[in-house]
Amino acid sequence: MLGWAILFFIVAIVAAVFGFGGIAAASAGIAKILFFIFLVLFVISIVMHVVRGRA
Repeated sequence: MLGWAILFFIVAIVAAVFGFGGIAAASAGIAKILFFIFLVLFVISIVMHVVRGRA
């Protein structure tokens, strides 16, 4: 999922360089959403690992 976020971020940067504002904004928004989903899943994974390790 982090790979998809990076891909959409790169698409947003390329679109911004060429002046496609709508595409850049949409790609940046998708990248931001995917990054935060990845971050939440990563934190949940760490918490579950710590909880299982102590049990």
